[in-house]
Amino acid sequence: SGKSENDMLQCFIESKYKDGRSTTESEVTGLLIAALFAGQHTSSITSTWTGAYLLRHKEYLTAALEEQKKLMEKHGKRVDHDILAEMDVLYRSIKEALRLHPPLIMLLRSSHSDFSVQTREGKQYDIPKGHIVATSPAFTNRLPHVFKDPDRYDPHRFAAGREEDKVAGPFSYISFGGGRHGCLGEPFAYLQIKAIWSHLLRNFELELASPFPKTDWNAMVVGVKGKVMVRYKRRELSFN
Repeated sequence: SGKSENDMLQCFIESKYKDGRSTTESEVTGLLIAALFAGQHTSSITSTWTGAYLLRHKEYLTAALEEQKKLMEKHGKRVDHDILAEMDVLYRSIKEALRLHPPLIMLLRSSHSDFSVQTREGKQYDIPKGHIVATSPAFTNRLPHVFKDPDRYDPHRFAAGREEDKVAGPFSYISFGGGRHGCLGEPFAYLQIKAIWSHLLRNFELELASPFPKTDWNAMVVGVKGKVMVRYKRRELSFN
């Protein structure tokens, strides 16, 4: 059209590589698909798993509600970025749902140099330069030598004093990947899901009406299989 818009698409169109080459139409399309892919399913899937687990485990639901009551007593009904940051119980509830059900079950990295890896059992693997290394958060997030009783939903495993996500070093927990290519959207994802669930907890009584969902392993972004039905009643959470 000859017009320059102040938006993300225009930034992609005008972007250049270090050598001055402009991005091609196919590269711009790929960037747009990646942006849509990153934000469309993962947060909604994790919100669903978080809610399903909280409604299944009443002790953790109660803890999340008590946290909301304390924050309402402290700040009133207001919710902003700083107040969301204080929601540690809800944060751990979301993180545990992500541990058990990472939306992306395969992470790929390209080896830029030759290196070797030694397992806990002492077996050594040589990784040649240029090879692709794959890891699965769905597997590593349930390693029993890192996470105690790994198939159990237990948000307290991330609390101070336990911190099982650090037991085997910085890559003990990789739902968002790690290192220089870790997901840049991690802080926003937690902020977004906390905003969703703090609103639901404050304004509705919720009950899981359908059986606890199964995992849909056939989906590219792994989520719940079928529908998750919730019975709800509008109410206002009281902190008095």
